Amino acid sequence: MATTATEATKTSSPNGEDKQSQNLRHQEVGHKSLLQSDDLYQYILETSVYPREPESMKELREVTAKHPWNIMTTSADEGQFLNMLIKLVNAKNTMEIGVYTGYSLLATALALPEDGKILAMDVNRENYELGLPIIEKAGVAHKIDFREGPALPVLDDLVADEKNHGTYDFIFVDADKDNYINYHKRLIDLVKVGGVIGYDNTLWNGSVVAAPDAPMRKYVRYYRDFVLELNKALAADPRIEICMLPVGDGITICRRIS
Repeated sequence: MATTATEATKTSSPNGEDKQSQNLRHQEVGHKSLLQSDDLYQYILETSVYPREPESMKELREVTAKHPWNIMTTSADEGQFLNMLIKLVNAKNTMEIGVYTGYSLLATALALPEDGKILAMDVNRENYELGLPIIEKAGVAHKIDFREGPALPVLDDLVADEKNHGTYDFIFVDADKDNYINYHKRLIDLVKVGGVIGYDNTLWNGSVVAAPDAPMRKYVRYYRDFVLELNKALAADPRIEICMLPVGDGITICRRIS
């Protein structure tokens, strides 16, 4: 986890920033890297992520950094990972549950072919509309079908029609952790064999290995058991192959095999 600004020392980075400025910038964008070294995380950003980050994603990241709930955003390195993953699996029909201002949504939209589609769901349209002008300027808004409201009723309607079964190439979930298990029960029918589901925050601030009585923020403690339940269920699900990666706050990639 990142150190706080008060813990930072005044060492300089190659781009001239002192360590305190680096950490403030990380906090500003709600960075959730599990790397123990801020310098190593900064190296990844400056060497691999920022030089290749599309201008529209950079703009949306900077806009989101000013939002009071910016800790909810997808980290820049995870956005880059999602963009490449979608290209690797040749996704065309996709879904995103939990949009916020749309950073991961934009990463997906930019990776999809011109006729690609994203069914995007979030309970808060106002946050989505914060990033919408940037998404429109990037020329990918036509790929997005945004639905405001809880995702479960929409998923239930999709599952009820067997024509939707096995039609999604890629699904990304970054929403209410207490419903992740409920999402999985439905999404496994909707994603195609060979398709991918990505569950975000599966290492949950590192709390998954913390003692039950360890000090935690209230929201971390509340959702911790739900994340642990999900991780156990995914590991035992014979219908998928899984790979848990320490990118961002942890992301588990599930490939449906049956």
